[in-house]
Amino acid sequence: MTRKARFSLPSAVNNFFTSTLIKQIARKVPEVTVIFWIIKLLSTALGESVSDYLVHHYDPVIAVIGGAIAFTVTILLQLFTRKYKTWIYWLAVVMVAIFGTMAADVVHIVLGVPYLTSTIFFAVALTIIFILWYKIENTLSIHSIITSRRELFYWATVVTTFALGTAAGDMTAITLGWGYLASGILFAALFAIPLVVYKLFGADEVLTFWAAYIVTRPLGASFADWFGKTPDLGGIGFGTGKTSIVLTTLIIIFVGYLAKTHKDIKNQRQHS
Repeated sequence: MTRKARFSLPSAVNNFFTSTLIKQIARKVPEVTVIFWIIKLLSTALGESVSDYLVHHYDPVIAVIGGAIAFTVTILLQLFTRKYKTWIYWLAVVMVAIFGTMAADVVHIVLGVPYLTSTIFFAVALTIIFILWYKIENTLSIHSIITSRRELFYWATVVTTFALGTAAGDMTAITLGWGYLASGILFAALFAIPLVVYKLFGADEVLTFWAAYIVTRPLGASFADWFGKTPDLGGIGFGTGKTSIVLTTLIIIFVGYLAKTHKDIKNQRQHS
């Protein structure tokens, strides 16, 4: 008599999620163009200014909870969208910027963790994500985001880069006492290095992309703080509310341009 195969619920669940995660999907990230970097920098600046405005004009607890809910909704919307949609993708990036800033600020203000410590922590966390991503998928290229698992790695990386950048920017501006303008200039130089190395010396495209991507967060945030903060805090006093409105307007214009022209998806087929 042959023995009947046993049904294992944990095994069945594991097989279900594994098959779901590795199932091929349409690429859901945009082409990396000049406009991509412009919107990315604007979104990092917006995340800083909106976060500061909300926590200083409303109950910080309610602001953080609201940010967490909006972040979760937009990320789920992006994950469950079947193909790349310009507005949905950049809305997710903006919400990551806002909530990532809030999360990093909570670590410092509420938990009392020094900026240097949180910078090191998020740097280690990002390194671990990169190692796991590469070990499992054998690539870190955003041109290879064609499975649900790779998309999850991508967004985990994006969220962590925002938290790391927030901590690093505040560390240079506040802990080291360099101020927001000097910090912004420093990160602008660091942002330019990967581009120069890639263009002039043919450095690895994936490595230089992520190096530049990480630096966009403290770069945008430093200049947002410089514009929005009052002079006694190292800014020029334009105001976080006004800064947020200007940045939001610019993002809408650039994202609208991409949605209209489709310049963010024209070459996706050849990369797939």
